Amino acid sequence: MTAPSATDALALAPDAQDLLFRQARTANTFTADPVTDEQIRAIYDLVKYAPTSLNTQPLRVVLLRTPQARARLLPHMMGFNRAKTETAPLVAILAADTEFHEHLPRLVPFRPEARDSFQDPTLREHVARFNATLQAAYFFIGIRAAGLAAGPMSGFDPAGVDAEFFPDGRHRSLVIVNIGVPGPEAWFDRLPRLEHDEVVSVR
Repeated sequence: MTAPSATDALALAPDAQDLLFRQARTANTFTADPVTDEQIRAIYDLVKYAPTSLNTQPLRVVLLRTPQARARLLPHMMGFNRAKTETAPLVAILAADTEFHEHLPRLVPFRPEARDSFQDPTLREHVARFNATLQAAYFFIGIRAAGLAAGPMSGFDPAGVDAEFFPDGRHRSLVIVNIGVPGPEAWFDRLPRLEHDEVVSVR
């Protein structure tokens, strides 16, 4: 009897596994095809169900659709990221809302004291950054689920972006992501990955 393959061990269909993981890549170029508001809404309506601690949901997404907004971002991008961002069909700033606790009475109705447990701003920023980063990863998978590609970038000046787009100090930018249909020469060669036995141990 043949042992089941890793593909067969998963509930997700093999073609969906490929779409989300094996064939999906970080894109460096895109076609001119637009990314619609409907696509972004569908992506968010999928990934909003992914878990965050205490259902905090601190991710905030700013879509830069106008040339004026794009021009405000470009000076804060580093190196080659500036040219990629200038030509991408859609650019989004993914940020953490450090005042996420304001929404907890609605998001965690069974814990009426939840909001009051986040009065310390240092703790609040840590929780916001950690959980918004989780949500950003879910967002990238959602982009792939829509048949699009994500080009996430950490090569930018966060303080500059925050001053430009979040002057009230409430939000902290985490990652800039270009979104679209992958274009010619969108991919670099696939880099090596660590294997299961190098990562997973049993105690």
